[in-house]
Amino acid sequence: MSSWRTWHRPLVLFALVMALWAVVCAVGLAVDDRVLTGAPIWAKPLKFSVSFVAYCLSLAWMVSLLGEDRPRLRRTAWWAGTTVVVASAVEMALITLQVVRGVRSHFNNATPFDAGVYALMGNTVVVLWLGTLVLAALLWSARTADRATTWSIRISTVLALTGAALAFLMVLPTPGQQRHEAAGRAVAESGAHSVGVPDGGPGMFLTGWSTTGGDLRVPHFFGMHALQLLPLLVLVLAALAPRSARLRDERVRVRLVLVGGAVYAAVLALLTWQALRGQSPLHPDGATLTAAAAVLAGGVLGVLAAVFLPGRGTAPVEEGHGHAGGEVVAGDLGAHRQ
Repeated sequence: MSSWRTWHRPLVLFALVMALWAVVCAVGLAVDDRVLTGAPIWAKPLKFSVSFVAYCLSLAWMVSLLGEDRPRLRRTAWWAGTTVVVASAVEMALITLQVVRGVRSHFNNATPFDAGVYALMGNTVVVLWLGTLVLAALLWSARTADRATTWSIRISTVLALTGAALAFLMVLPTPGQQRHEAAGRAVAESGAHSVGVPDGGPGMFLTGWSTTGGDLRVPHFFGMHALQLLPLLVLVLAALAPRSARLRDERVRVRLVLVGGAVYAAVLALLTWQALRGQSPLHPDGATLTAAAAVLAGGVLGVLAAVFLPGRGTAPVEEGHGHAGGEVVAGDLGAHRQ
């Protein structure tokens, strides 16, 4: 198990700052009764702070798994991770600035200053995404841990990048905004979270996701948090391995991770399709339910195949990652509890 002392320090420090800032934002929710686009004005920085804590700690741990014997790889990863920190810090500073001013941070073109802030935020998001892309490429190129953990990291970084990229759909002008622009009228807002309904309508508790139309924040959130959920799957499988002969076989755990990644990708695609059709996740239609049933059936069949299909001979195990046959014994489980 990698020591927390080897984790990417700037990412860890920024996560700690964001944890403290989440407390400040929670206080803001309690003492500031201002509402913006149908939600308490401090809700957005609170959600962003909590999300950055999870996102940065996940990346910090993943970087620590890159071998000390490849200093050039780790050096590149350090700079990429630090780039993510700088871009994230600028993003949070601008969101907080606009909260203090009592105006929207995203999609706001009401004044030249607001438009400049929004444009700068767009640039920081691009930098953040590119920094994560570099980290993902480095993690794909290296065997970071046991095979199941390695594949969970590879798949989760791709899904997280996909989820983050969905945010770029939000900046596209809505049909109503396009009509105003075509008529030569000034547009105070450009882009939206919601599809088919205006931003600021009825929303879910805490998240604020639309209950009356599509909401691109749903697949955006789901995709980005693959960084936590797929590695968590590996931890669960490792914890169950001493009680299950099948799960002690490394090949089975790898198959289950691959099935989990495929199901996660399918659900992400389903949520994106649903949002783009202007449909709230609380009110799926027949087509959505049919697609969800197909994903569920495919997942169940995939799990059964992963567990019960025989393997092909003895699974190769690299030095330091298990024993012959790919089995995990009690002494090996520490390597899986990253």
